[in-house]
Amino acid sequence: MTARAIVIQEMALATAAGARSVQAAELVDGDAELLQAIAHGDRGAFDRLSRRHLDRAYGAALRMTGSRADAEDVVQDVFLRLWTKPESWRPGQAQFSTWLYRVVVNRCLDLKRRPKGADLDSIEEPRDPDANAEDDLLEAERNRALDQAVAMLPERQRAAIVLTYTAGLRNSEAAEAMDISVKAFEALLVRAKRELRDHLAGQGWMQP
Repeated sequence: MTARAIVIQEMALATAAGARSVQAAELVDGDAELLQAIAHGDRGAFDRLSRRHLDRAYGAALRMTGSRADAEDVVQDVFLRLWTKPESWRPGQAQFSTWLYRVVVNRCLDLKRRPKGADLDSIEEPRDPDANAEDDLLEAERNRALDQAVAMLPERQRAAIVLTYTAGLRNSEAAEAMDISVKAFEALLVRAKRELRDHLAGQGWMQP
């Protein structure tokens, strides 16, 4: 079982007491309908909505924080809030996914502003040798360089990159998640990509 699955499992066990089960989750597909069912205590609807959005939310949190432990904390906090206060998202104001990433980004920024020690989870375990070890090492180094370059971006630029390339949001959705205009978001994204390109070119990973 993955760490993300363990987080959600523990959260579900911690909040299961008193939950009232209904069958709405088996009958609806949209996020809004699932949230309505969650508001009535439907664990099945919560599990379904979590499975739908968990991986990308975790991926966004991981890229924002650079720490598996922090990313898991963020995901746990956000989905716990979703279970206990489903009314936090208001239909008609934003798509649920846009609201979700706004909460994830804000929570990550809160964590990043807190002083902390080294993250032991960031230390990678030794890899087993195989026939493609050299290619794997090169790919790992390239990904590590990209992660480091993203981590060095100013917070808002990093959020723009994460919402676009990790969460997969359209510019209008990402702008809404950051509570800025589409034009301002696009300018932010251009600056972020320029910073990344310059940093990676300086390390020899791409042409300037």
